[in-house]
Order: sequence, then C-alpha cells, then structure tokens
Amino acid sequence: MIDKGKHNVLGVLVDAVDYDASVDRIRTAALAGAGYSVSALAVHGVMTGVDDDEHRYRLNHLDLVTPDGQPVRWALRWIGGPPLPDRVYGPELTLRVCEMARDNNLSIFLYGSTPDVLARLSQNLQERFPGLTIAGTESSRFGSTSEAEQREIAARIRASGAAITFAGLGCPRQEVFAYEYRDLLEMPVLAVGAAFDYHAGLLKEPPRWVQRGGMQWSYRLLQDPKRLWYRYTVLNARYLSKVLMQRLKLRSYDTDGPVAVPKPLRHG
Repeated sequence: MIDKGKHNVLGVLVDAVDYDASVDRIRTAALAGAGYSVSALAVHGVMTGVDDDEHRYRLNHLDLVTPDGQPVRWALRWIGGPPLPDRVYGPELTLRVCEMARDNNLSIFLYGSTPDVLARLSQNLQERFPGLTIAGTESSRFGSTSEAEQREIAARIRASGAAITFAGLGCPRQEVFAYEYRDLLEMPVLAVGAAFDYHAGLLKEPPRWVQRGGMQWSYRLLQDPKRLWYRYTVLNARYLSKVLMQRLKLRSYDTDGPVAVPKPLRHG
C-alpha cells in the first residue's frame, strides 16, 4: 500500500497513492459515515485548476485526488514525488470500490448522466458484483441547482441508505459536486470521470498497452474528435510545457491562489 501524501502538480495537489490506499481511505470514511471527497484527475482535470483559481481552490480542498492519467503519474515523479507502480484510474477505482462496498455490506448511489445510462450501468455492476446493493440512482440536471434543490438532492441520497456516492457528471462539474456535497451527504463522494459510460457499455476502453503508454487520450480523441480535439491537443501541449518548467524550476505554481472561498456553483 502506497500513500505518500499530496504533491504540487502545476498548483494542483495530487495524492501519491495506489489503488489499495485509495480504496482503504474510502472504506474507512464510508464505515465511519464521514464526508470524504474524491476525484481521479487526468491532464484535463489538472488544467481546469491551472486555468481557474476558484476551481483550483476546490480541487485542493478535496480529500483525495488520485493521478488518473499516466502523464499525471509521471509528472508526480518528475517533480520529485515518489514513484508509483501505476496510475489510479477512475473507471478501475470505481470497480474496486464497488467490490469493497459489496464485501463490506455498503450500498452505493449513482448520480449523473441519463436514466438510460444509469439503468445499464446498474445492471452491469450488479452482474459483475453479485450482492452489490445499489441504493438508488438519479440522473443529472445538466445545469446549476439552487441551494434548496441541492439540499433536496442530498436528502434523497441520504434517505436511500447509501454509504458511498459515485458522481458521473463530466469534468469539472463532478469535482464541483464532490466539493459541494461532501458535508451535505456525510459519506464518500467519488468523481469518477468516464466510468459511467465505460461500465454502461457506451464507450469502449482502449487496450491495456495503450493505457500503460499514456496514449489513452489519442484513443478517446479518435472516438469523439469534434468534442475532444481542444482538450487533447492544445491542453496537452500546455500541460507538458508547464510540467517541464516546473521540473526545471523555471516556474513555481501556487496551490492556493487569490481566492479564499470560491462561490458555490451548486451543480447537479
């Protein structure tokens, strides 16, 4: 089990952890009924914090930020962090947490996406993990919610009896959700990227060798070039140049920024 604390990657605090440590932290919080916010961040997620001071504040106040992409894992090492055997990838973390939840009689809640995706995802997860209890599901509103609506959503999730909530809202909305709902729900809230679409069978995951080589971005770009071209060309190039500058100590990156407390966005 590897758990070597948080490290500054372009101003975003990323945890140097492996899967075992991540699942153990989530299990501990779930069994204690404690709020615990989690995100698996790839390059795009890190860059949302680089480009937005308020969002960087949110990311740096999440309890656990795992290195979802290989380029984030490599950056941790290049800037002086500990070597990690693998990234902690949102879709894989989802499966491992579901297995842990089943083994510990902890029910889960699925929030986000559409009713059709949630139905397929629920079926696939229960087939893969017989005995897993899915306490409830709720599709995204694909927009902001009022403070009253946010309290109502949290009340429905708590009333379901769930011990862990997965949020599949897309980056950065799901990180905002994890940040804002952490204390409202008093349970682990996991922002897990494309896990919903992958495990519902809507997207095909790339081969393992593509993932290990850090080329998953190119595979996804081929799947949806119109939507992802900017994320995986311009943002990737900016990320690499900034990591190089941090590695060579030509530039330092602030983990706090000028914003003390960001405005609540109340995504749902």
